[in-house]
Amino acid sequence: MTFDHQHARSAHGGAHGAGKLIVGIGELLWDLLPQGPQLGGAVSNFCVMAARLGDRAVIASRVGDDQLGRDARQVLASLPADTASIQTDADHVTGSVTVSLEDGQPHYIIHEPVAWDYLEFTPAWLALAQQADAVCFGTLAQRNPSSQRTIHSFLGETRPGCMRLLDVNLREPFYSPATLETSLEFATVLKMNDGEVPRVLELLGMPHTKETTPDALVKGARALIDEFKLSLVCITMGGSGSLLIAPNQVDRHPGIPTNVVDTVGAGDTFTAALTHYYLQGAPLAVLNEAGNRWGAWMASQHGAMPLLADAQRDDLTAAIANFAGAHANKGTD
Repeated sequence: MTFDHQHARSAHGGAHGAGKLIVGIGELLWDLLPQGPQLGGAVSNFCVMAARLGDRAVIASRVGDDQLGRDARQVLASLPADTASIQTDADHVTGSVTVSLEDGQPHYIIHEPVAWDYLEFTPAWLALAQQADAVCFGTLAQRNPSSQRTIHSFLGETRPGCMRLLDVNLREPFYSPATLETSLEFATVLKMNDGEVPRVLELLGMPHTKETTPDALVKGARALIDEFKLSLVCITMGGSGSLLIAPNQVDRHPGIPTNVVDTVGAGDTFTAALTHYYLQGAPLAVLNEAGNRWGAWMASQHGAMPLLADAQRDDLTAAIANFAGAHANKGTD
């Protein structure tokens, strides 16, 4: 697969490639922030950004038959993500998380049980799994055996070439070694932050160190690639950028300077941009540039689904395309 950095124009004025079918399966919830409630959750954050980049991004989640559930659908109706696969649960409330910010970093109280703990693997979801070009999933949504079974069934029905991206998203106490190991067996791509790398290795009983230097992170990523036959490991490092590690290549990005307002949703935005360009066959350097550029934009905004003007989207997309062109030219020098 080759990467064409001359992107086509979408009907919404944004840049896109082939308009791939991307599914986010897991938690849809309200972040109860100090400044007021904001719709969030890794799945919805990820899908809204992927859709803004021009892909068909489907939210596979579940809300309650309550006011928060209706409010969630209303908010999403004004955004480009596909909401047709959001289930309604008559017995459980819509998910919510109390979020406090300390020095710009989010801290969470994740309430349970909620609707997304009871995802159902329906015939419609089976068809969706069989058509997907990429699926993003995490460990948090597997805290309940019901949703865990559904997520595993969904992943098991995807095509062999489907990108299955595990964003581990470790949240105490909602993970276990067994959940992590099984998830990695399904995954083709793994995303973590630098602080999660030692914890992931420790949970898996693999050699690890508390160090989070780039060399230590790359060593840990290579061990995971070898153990689970991953095609890519992504490690985000906050304001210090990110590392992408493939079986035979490493790329480090220093990050994009930005005025950080809060980091809620920045990681999910990074993941969406990474997925979008990965499906286009972009080289590691372009994946890193796209993830960091969009993640930095999100960190400069309030909440996880801020307004995005067409001009802003076009500017960021053009900057990534220019980077891709310069990188391609550099490679032929």
